[in-house]
Amino acid sequence: MESIFHEKQEGSLCAQHCLNNLLQGEYFSPVELSSIAHQLDEEERMRMAEGGVTSEDYRTFLQQPSGNMDDSGFFSIQVISNALKVWGLELILFNSPEYQRLRIDPINERSFICNYKEHWFTVRKLGKQWFNLNSLLTGPELISDTYLALFLAQLQQEGYSIFVVKGDLPDCEADQLLQMIRVQQMHRPKLIGEELAQLKEQRVQKTDLEHVLEANDGSGMLDEDEEDLQRALALSRQEIDLEDEEADLRRAIQLSMQGTSRNICQDIPQTSGTHLTSEELRERREAYFEKQQEQQEQQQQQQQQQQDPPGHPCEKPNTSSEALDSDLGDAMSEEDMLQAAVTMSLETVRSNFKTEGKK
Repeated sequence: MESIFHEKQEGSLCAQHCLNNLLQGEYFSPVELSSIAHQLDEEERMRMAEGGVTSEDYRTFLQQPSGNMDDSGFFSIQVISNALKVWGLELILFNSPEYQRLRIDPINERSFICNYKEHWFTVRKLGKQWFNLNSLLTGPELISDTYLALFLAQLQQEGYSIFVVKGDLPDCEADQLLQMIRVQQMHRPKLIGEELAQLKEQRVQKTDLEHVLEANDGSGMLDEDEEDLQRALALSRQEIDLEDEEADLRRAIQLSMQGTSRNICQDIPQTSGTHLTSEELRERREAYFEKQQEQQEQQQQQQQQQQDPPGHPCEKPNTSSEALDSDLGDAMSEEDMLQAAVTMSLETVRSNFKTEGKK
């Protein structure tokens, strides 16, 4: 397929494309075809002048534009026919009575030129296969032998004029190559207008996709900002919770100190109306701990006497109240004492609640 010469449509130069696709090369240019058209116009003018240059028909002919070409690039069948005569080729109308009487099968011909509403294109046999070389297509279109007659009949039904090209076409590379091999076409070529529309649609879709991607990028940034905001709020909530916990802890310590002071005051006489300093409170707390320790020692001695057999005097405990006092003073720091006081006060508060409940 790459070896097949195929000119695509440019402006209204379909007659030029038709001839070059037929001959398989750049044989004609718009200038050459325009020269042929001017020659035909001059021949027609000379024939009209034979009737008199002063006649009404002659003056009307001079005022009319050329019928063989126009500014858009269109050329008439007469221009195409005269151009082919240079190569010894002749055009015969396909549906004329003279040709139909010959009863020639279309597949036995070599090429056709088709025309409809000032558009020209070639159908030619290259090697052993037929191709539609319409310049409005994106490439050559393969036509099977069985489909060729139906294709031509369909063109006639649509209003096309079909001409059979008689004579020997010039040799070309595509014809020689396709004499040896046959080609297959997986996808039929589209019309150039359809391809342009498809390309335009693809560009529109690409632009829409780019807009969507840009929008997604923007939303992604918004999502990231929102995530940062959520994290900041979470951190602030954690800080507030920590502050609340610290405040609760301070209140609990304060309440425990108040409860401990009340318990200590119950065991140690105080002077009414006297404000205790922190040092005095610490001394009384130590006295309270000593008293509690003495009670625990007495309980341990009683338990030991009950467990020892009779006749074995119980050994005196190694620790005295003074030694315990010294150990507690060394081992217990101010924080340990405070923690112990909190624990004791909480137990005392729970005990008071239970007593009040029973009352």
